[in-house]
Amino acid sequence: MAKGSFLSRLSNSNGSEVGSEPISAITKGDSKQRLELFDSFENLNLGWFWATDARGRMTYLSNRAAQCIGKEEKEILGAALGSLFVPQDNDESDKAERPLPFLISARNAFTELAVRLEKDDEDAPDIWWAISGKPQYNSEKEFVGYRGTAKDITNRRQRDRDASRLARFDALTGLSNRHRMEKRLTAILTAYKAAKRSCALMMLDLDRFKQVNDTLGHPAGDELLKQVAQRLKTIVGETGEIGRLGGDEFLIILPDIDDRGRLGDLGQRLIQMISQPYSIDGSRAIIGTSVGIAIAPYDGVESDELVSSADLALYSAKGGGRGQYRFYSSDLKEGARKRKEIEEDLRDALQQNQIELHYQPLVQAGTNKVAAFEALMRWNHPERGWISPGQFIPIAEETSIIADLGEFALYQACRDTIQWPGDLRVSVNVSAVQFNNEDFPNVVQRALTATGLHPDRLELEITESIFMGDPYATARTFKALKSIGVRLALDDFGTGYSSLGYLRDAPFDKIKIDQSFVRGSTESDNNNAAIITAIVSMAQALKMDTVAEGVEAQDELELVTQRGATLIQGFIFSRAMPQKDVLERLENGNLEFTPSGPAKHRADRRTVYRRIGVIHEDHRYEAVLRNISKTGAMIEGMLDVPVGTELVLDLGQGQLAVGCVRRSKGATQGLEFESSLVSDGADGLCTRHRVNPYSLAAAGMPLAALPQGNYPLMPQLNDGPTSRPQFMQIDMSNKFD
Repeated sequence: MAKGSFLSRLSNSNGSEVGSEPISAITKGDSKQRLELFDSFENLNLGWFWATDARGRMTYLSNRAAQCIGKEEKEILGAALGSLFVPQDNDESDKAERPLPFLISARNAFTELAVRLEKDDEDAPDIWWAISGKPQYNSEKEFVGYRGTAKDITNRRQRDRDASRLARFDALTGLSNRHRMEKRLTAILTAYKAAKRSCALMMLDLDRFKQVNDTLGHPAGDELLKQVAQRLKTIVGETGEIGRLGGDEFLIILPDIDDRGRLGDLGQRLIQMISQPYSIDGSRAIIGTSVGIAIAPYDGVESDELVSSADLALYSAKGGGRGQYRFYSSDLKEGARKRKEIEEDLRDALQQNQIELHYQPLVQAGTNKVAAFEALMRWNHPERGWISPGQFIPIAEETSIIADLGEFALYQACRDTIQWPGDLRVSVNVSAVQFNNEDFPNVVQRALTATGLHPDRLELEITESIFMGDPYATARTFKALKSIGVRLALDDFGTGYSSLGYLRDAPFDKIKIDQSFVRGSTESDNNNAAIITAIVSMAQALKMDTVAEGVEAQDELELVTQRGATLIQGFIFSRAMPQKDVLERLENGNLEFTPSGPAKHRADRRTVYRRIGVIHEDHRYEAVLRNISKTGAMIEGMLDVPVGTELVLDLGQGQLAVGCVRRSKGATQGLEFESSLVSDGADGLCTRHRVNPYSLAAAGMPLAALPQGNYPLMPQLNDGPTSRPQFMQIDMSNKFD
């Protein structure tokens, strides 16, 4: 590029003027001083100068600017100004600015316009300039080109982009932050509402994350969150967008997914993967997670409604014992209210003698002779009747109530066991809260001393969640308990947080195979039988007993016996019984339990009792659902229904299950479903898909029965089908009196 002062070179480029002042009018003194100022400006790298002719071709560019571009003089002079820069994308600027070619063609002035330089090497870093320019005219008012300045703003732009990213992304994990997720969800649901598309939302909350912060420190907690984010990205992939709401809460947006079978599988994978151990600065940390799932438009069509539904589902998952997923349902609001009432009543239950222990036998495989009983807590509420431990134990574990309940169970079990003949043992469940109390070994010793029970007859069943706490404190507690002489059993092995390290380091006498592995173990396409074999073989090598839990059918009993389980527990032998029934049986010398159950395992059939709709052709009937499983149901309420009739069960909330009548007697029909139901994450079942509420509205469903939100105007044909019924309707209203 030609050398010389800026002003002289610029004057020679088109020979007339700079700005509006003729060169001839500049005095020699002024000219020299101005030239020195221009040269100093360029040499200090504060900015550069450029000029074009009337056709927009470059006639001048500062030396340092040319060096920044990395091109030869001949490549720059004569080239169009716009060719030096990459056309601007919509996302490259936060400002709504006209592009450079438009401004030049319109001969508009511009100031501090951000442009990105063209580059030959795609791997080279981007370079950004801010350019300003003003159109120039001669004395005849003819356009002669542009004069302007430029400066490198690459660092400033990077800082601005970093600041913008911080406003939209979580600095710790790199995931979208709460603000961005809220905007994304709102935008997606707004667009999907018009297109009548679905969108699932998963809300996650880490379990026992606070313990990591407390035991390993907050830097370890930060590192754990980073690793959790990476696992989430690995599992979700391109399927959805992940965000961190703050603390240990995460949100996943999954567009165009409403298959609850698929979502349940994804939720279970998330729980399993996040529950695997983490290595943090040489320390080992284990956490868990709970997942709440809501789906638009079924569970809400606005973002705040959907978030509220997912949050309520998450609350239900945590209340169910953590490490679980839940789908939202309209029943959860009522369930949350009942849960609060149970928590309040539970505080008085012990003092009012409402809590009692029942005992379920653990039977020796092959001989059917009882070897021990497991103490199971039962609550006989004066108004609600018997309340399931699955309801009140998780509530107790979230409060201080579990410590009182645990100590009561320990003392009562020891008092009851001392009345049993021989050397029968009792197993007592111990919560992680109890176990992690440093005074727990003393509590056990006091219970044994007070009742006179030999330590070898007491077995403490401990879940893997105890390993989430301080490993050194856990080891001390194990050592103290073994010095007392009690036996230790690892409960629910194979679920949640399983690790062979537990068996290597902890002095367990027995492993309990979780009933989820017994379920389905006799099915040909199920791997549970192989898992049972592996657990039994490992326990035998470690000289530990094994208990197969939840055995209910004869084929399950045969399988676990053949696979080598030491003890068997389940309804096939007996349900849990009160102490008086245990004593009566033992006093009669009846130590054997005869197996009694169905020949083969079949899909779990849950007893229910609620109203549903039954649709046949174009008529709707009212019926009562008596029981339901994944593959079928029993209903009551219609007469003269032939075997082979196809019916559609309206289970509510858009759940329509197509089934065929396989058995029909009087007003009762047994149906086989066309498509199997899926787990709702709790102890219930749901249809894999639901009918879109837009379709329900179009078909005449009352708006009050639909999820809240704004729906397109649709005819409300609430009178329903009017054709003559084919089957006689039985009045079932008295069933609910």
